[in-house]
Amino acid sequence: MTIQPGDKLPEVKFSSPAEDGLKPLTTSEVFAGKRAVLFAVPGAFTPTCSARHLPGFRDQAKAFQFKNIDVVACTSVNDGFVMKAWAKDQGIADEVLMLGDGNGEFAEKVGLVLDAEGFGMGKRSQRYAMIVNDGVVEKLFVEAPGEFKVSSADYVLEQL
Repeated sequence: MTIQPGDKLPEVKFSSPAEDGLKPLTTSEVFAGKRAVLFAVPGAFTPTCSARHLPGFRDQAKAFQFKNIDVVACTSVNDGFVMKAWAKDQGIADEVLMLGDGNGEFAEKVGLVLDAEGFGMGKRSQRYAMIVNDGVVEKLFVEAPGEFKVSSADYVLEQL
């Protein structure tokens, strides 16, 4: 079942890039007491994710701060090392918190798994964005297959 507005995010452990390697972060550590935007991509280094999705949130980071967003986070079913390399490739400093969901546990628990086996990518995350307040989903924007509209940084900013 897909997570809905009003639902609390599931408690999982993410792997996040850090200066000296990777840092484990739990859902609570990321979202408790904060208003956040979380967006998910099917895969690091994939075309739409690299050309439009992540760069949009990187470029709009200050605009999200002006809308009282404490954290902008990106998750993908990739390990933390891949997320770290992708952040470096995309020029991400601290504008976007990268959250590796290497085993797809978060994607599964929120009910937003994408079966990309036909493309040789296995189980991934659907493309979506959500506004989260103190660990509770306020708004959820799930893309239709093959689209990139409602999870874009510009669209999410308009919803705040």
